[in-house]
Amino acid sequence: MIPWLTRDLSFPPVDAALAEPNGLLAAGGDLSPERLLAAYRRGIFPWYSAGEPILWWSPDPRLALFPDELKIGRSFARLLRNRPYEVRLDTAFAAVIAACATAPRQGQAGTWITAGMQGAYRRLFELGWAHSVETWVDGELAGGLYGVAIGRVFYGESMFSRRHDASKVALAHLCVHLLRRDFGIIDCQMETAHLKSLGARPLLRREFVAHLDRLTVEGDEPGRWPAEAVKDIFRPAAGPPRGGATTPAEPRGGEHPSSPPLERGPVAGSR
Repeated sequence: MIPWLTRDLSFPPVDAALAEPNGLLAAGGDLSPERLLAAYRRGIFPWYSAGEPILWWSPDPRLALFPDELKIGRSFARLLRNRPYEVRLDTAFAAVIAACATAPRQGQAGTWITAGMQGAYRRLFELGWAHSVETWVDGELAGGLYGVAIGRVFYGESMFSRRHDASKVALAHLCVHLLRRDFGIIDCQMETAHLKSLGARPLLRREFVAHLDRLTVEGDEPGRWPAEAVKDIFRPAAGPPRGGATTPAEPRGGEHPSSPPLERGPVAGSR
């Protein structure tokens, strides 16, 4: 039995989450900005289908990607240098979340990104907490991802691709952008083999929460990310990131599979 949330913004302790289904913690409540931010700071996220109550989760282990550990194979590195794409930040958030909601997912007949969820995250975007990373090809939105940034943590929510590797292009640019801003971790939520192939690794929930306790209390104030902050960062003429941070442009090992649209998150694993 899991508790039912009321108007109080408090949550049960995450170690009270069920082992099966892994991480189910509570039900009810709402998707107000205040509750969503309180949940993310504690390592909790909403995930439910249309017709269900809001369900809150904190799985153990928790998949996470450290931005400087993104693995880029040789062929993808060449694509990053040579492909005629443009990556922008925060210029088409509503279009990105809508595309994520309608993207086909293997083994899923519907979407968990309901109209209510889209509205809640659009509100977080308006308040400067949620962000989109968009891959554009020939003036069309070809792929992208969205998530929530609190302090120096990016919580990945979902991504989509309409062109080959377009979502992975967005992820690579996100990692460099986060390195420039001194972010420490990307929450990928659920474990998938694909995300692990890109460098994500499972953390015990207590380890993940310890990272949050340290990283969510410091960092930039919420606000819109500059649209061209990641322009041409992988192009041969581009210089290194500000502050001397190492970008993940160089391959970190062998080839990795091309990126399909991820079922749940980017950065978020399948749910």
